[in-house]
Amino acid sequence: MNEFLKATIYSDTEPNEGQKKAFMDFLTKKYGSGVLLSWEHDDKIKGGFKLFVGAEVYDWTAEGRFAQLKEALAGIKGEGDNIIPLIRDTLNTWIPSAMAEEVGTVITVGDGIAEVSGLQNATYGETLLFSGGIRGMVQDMRDDEIGCILFGDDEEISAGSTVRRTGKTAGVPVGEEFIGRVIDALGTPIDGSGPIAASGYRAVEHPAPGIIDRQPVQKPLDTGILAIDSMFPIGRGQRELIIGDRQTGKTAVAVDTILNQKGKDVICIYVSIGQKASSVAQLVQNLKKRGAMDYTIVINASASDPAPLQYIAPYAGCAHGEYFMERGKDVLIVYDDLSKHAIAYRSLSLLLQRAPGREAYPGDVFYLHSRLLERSAHLSDEKGGGSMTALPIVETQAGDISAYIPTNVISITDGQIFLESDLFFSGQRPAVNVGLSVSRVGGDAQTKAMKKASGAIRLDLAQYREMEVFTQFAGDLDDETRNQLVYGQGLMQMLRQEQYSPYTMSEQVVILVIMLAHVLRAVEPGDIKSVIAKLLQYFKDKRADILEKIEKSGQLGDDDKAEILKTAEKFIEGR
Repeated sequence: MNEFLKATIYSDTEPNEGQKKAFMDFLTKKYGSGVLLSWEHDDKIKGGFKLFVGAEVYDWTAEGRFAQLKEALAGIKGEGDNIIPLIRDTLNTWIPSAMAEEVGTVITVGDGIAEVSGLQNATYGETLLFSGGIRGMVQDMRDDEIGCILFGDDEEISAGSTVRRTGKTAGVPVGEEFIGRVIDALGTPIDGSGPIAASGYRAVEHPAPGIIDRQPVQKPLDTGILAIDSMFPIGRGQRELIIGDRQTGKTAVAVDTILNQKGKDVICIYVSIGQKASSVAQLVQNLKKRGAMDYTIVINASASDPAPLQYIAPYAGCAHGEYFMERGKDVLIVYDDLSKHAIAYRSLSLLLQRAPGREAYPGDVFYLHSRLLERSAHLSDEKGGGSMTALPIVETQAGDISAYIPTNVISITDGQIFLESDLFFSGQRPAVNVGLSVSRVGGDAQTKAMKKASGAIRLDLAQYREMEVFTQFAGDLDDETRNQLVYGQGLMQMLRQEQYSPYTMSEQVVILVIMLAHVLRAVEPGDIKSVIAKLLQYFKDKRADILEKIEKSGQLGDDDKAEILKTAEKFIEGR
């Protein structure tokens, strides 16, 4: 039994026999014989017609032809006065063409998910256009229907609504104009400062740079946090996980790192996923207050936003970062946090009826974060030499870093900074656990001065922590053990740092040289922090030349070290 393809003309007036013959000739040429043509009256169409052939639509109404012209004009590339002749030429030479537009039908909709039939040629990740102008992205493909996530209020969509393909991969507008702005996951400004004139459009999903296109991570990206830069250095192009329980200062570490990039020609991107809108507003105010918004883009998919926006937000942030990286710039991107991102993806997957696995997460949840974080890189000089450094944040429950999502992200990243609750509540801030934190890039991402100055600080701290546990059960202590404990307590005090107060690299070098040489052995551990602050001010006033030399050269010669110790001892004597 032969199946006929049905074609229907919708117009205000019925076509005459000559017009019907022209339609049949077109349909036979395009689809072959066996097309059944019919006409239906539609008084909404004034001039022109719409031809429905299966799931495809040929829109020859005034609106349809205007949409074609608009698309042709949107494709013009030019700047300033050069663009006017291009527009004039396009208008003079433009001829509307019979373009098939594939149209589907919504079967069910709810919870940010739409099931759609009729779009046989839709591709994974393609943007679909729903009635009311709401956009969605193809997320699930089946034999007879597709699952689509919606980037808007699904109340405006109902079963039976029409859906159109756009032929475009889901993406976001990008450009220099976004710097200093707060936007949502789709690139729409939400800071009340007016529209943004984007320079281009970039797909949110993009392959990571290949091995040949990368170069080793060697150039440091200083955080300004002594505990990190001295022991767990971060290089440009690295992915360093910040992990810990709720309210242990994870975001504070990321924000301080952003503040420390001031004047260093680094573009910073902060992606908020599932946070309270008030928290993000406060963070933006702090960045503005300290002049950091001049080089920062904030992307917010708050807890009140639908799960699809929370899911796409980090990929959108990554697309913005790649735009700058491919232009030879250095980028720092913070994902805060990927735990909530995984939860949003789990919600979408369960609604799309995908089989749940461990902890109800879908089987591809590892790929969710690996394809995001692998896009961070330090590109080769042939590719412009730009870099994108990622600081993903993951929240743990009761310090359990062996849970599903934490272990996944740990295995993807190049190290982790573990913030411990007990340390945080004891006043040790940032609460970096020296034993469980690591940087797999290590000394390669340090300046020679920092590498030389930091010496055996990790070993000294590890010995102190072991001795501290042991002495809880011991009675009398010998002088050597007591001195070791006092020295360790001093090191822990040295690593305490106020929020929004990053150190320069030269200041960190001075502090480390002085502490590891036991110059402050006579100072009570509780006074170390205040003494260091006064000591740094003394160096700025009396020996700014040493700080400047270390900062510019990145080197620490034996003479410089001797001068630092001599100046420090002079300061101690004068106290």
